[in-house]
Amino acid sequence: MARYSISDLEQLSGVKAHTIRIWEQRYNLLHPTRTLTNIRTYGEADLRRLLNVATLCGRGQRISQVVRLSPEECQTAALALCNEVKPADGPRLNALQTAALDLNEVRLHGILDTAIDELGPEEALLRLGYPLLQRLSVSWREGSLSGAQERLVAQLLRQELLAATDALPLGAAPADAPRWLLFLPEGEWHELALLFMNYALRARGQQVLYLGPNLPLADVVAAARAFRPTALATVLTTVPPRGQVAAFARELRQQYSEGSLVLFGTLAVQATGLPEGVLPLACLHEFRDLIPFVNQELETSVAE
Repeated sequence: MARYSISDLEQLSGVKAHTIRIWEQRYNLLHPTRTLTNIRTYGEADLRRLLNVATLCGRGQRISQVVRLSPEECQTAALALCNEVKPADGPRLNALQTAALDLNEVRLHGILDTAIDELGPEEALLRLGYPLLQRLSVSWREGSLSGAQERLVAQLLRQELLAATDALPLGAAPADAPRWLLFLPEGEWHELALLFMNYALRARGQQVLYLGPNLPLADVVAAARAFRPTALATVLTTVPPRGQVAAFARELRQQYSEGSLVLFGTLAVQATGLPEGVLPLACLHEFRDLIPFVNQELETSVAE
């Protein structure tokens, strides 16, 4: 069974550790156990309880009133907030996280589908989907969760992105629209951010050649020479090794220099010595904001 430290709870719920301690001491909200070295740890029931309480308190309810609710009543009240016409992101995010912890695929689908209907695919994923994955990845890295919850959410987001992309008009991009080649390098399989790029570009009338994961450099270059993209974009999460990112970008630029190269991810942002014509991006908001300016400002942004 997963166990959490109080710092884990703070990261996952957004509630400060000081506040958690007060709620625990004053209201007996959580029920930690102690290790042999007298360190408090918390279980999944504590995390779910905290997420639901944080949701209700975040919407103006007093903690002294919320703690009188049973765990079942508290969860029901928190989930009810997600059915409002314009719910805040916090309650929905907490509800999604609770559903993920329970491995409740039906509830995850329901909450996310409602958010997509109201916000659109991009806003729903940027404001809810990816923050949820970040929360779950914290638990996974700390060893307090298996990878099942993160896998479930990632697969759900992948399905939503594919469905949203399939719903776009086929061949709607003008012939003179910017051309993008999207790929993941050989050994890279984390496709979710690339799928978001694919949808965002197509929804804005860009021409896209989507080549997917695990593509050898020679195949990328061959496709680029045939497609002649305005820009190539890729996501670097596990490959190449941190010290070889600049060499990877340099080799690709040497073999195909006609288009700019957009590198997304932590490895890209932390890389040093990137060649001219390469733009590292840290978040998908930045990528989305870049799209309208690809013809006018991308080369200038890269040079700066």
